[in-house]
Amino acid sequence: MTQLHTDEVFTILTGKISNAINRTFLRAFAAEGIDITTEQWSVLACLWQKDKVTQQALCSLTSKDKPSMTRLIDKLEKSRLVMRISDSADRRINLIHLTEAGVNLKEKATKIVQDIAERTLSNITEAELNISRNVLKKIMANLG
Repeated sequence: MTQLHTDEVFTILTGKISNAINRTFLRAFAAEGIDITTEQWSVLACLWQKDKVTQQALCSLTSKDKPSMTRLIDKLEKSRLVMRISDSADRRINLIHLTEAGVNLKEKATKIVQDIAERTLSNITEAELNISRNVLKKIMANLG
């Protein structure tokens, strides 16, 4: 087994990389006048691929629990980016639906995300990226 240095373990445990990515996205969104968090963006990105889905589907797609998803949807609703609509087949179920403002945000937000992804991965080869993907998948499997 490979021994990790203390600073590597600290970086992993504190989510340092994740925090840096979140800060970068937040700054870029704010610079473009987009008032959303990276978590809200993850919900919107799911809805941009398939609109009018259940809250449970969004929980599964984003790996968020129900209370967290409820808060995210509440905030997106207050920002008028999504709305809850009762399912015509089962009124106990709400479908999460993009508003016009939510639909219109797609192009601008997606461009920001793509630009950051390109900049972040600019000096990483495809082979290195594939190795990283495989290692991260193994780590997740070990934790699951």
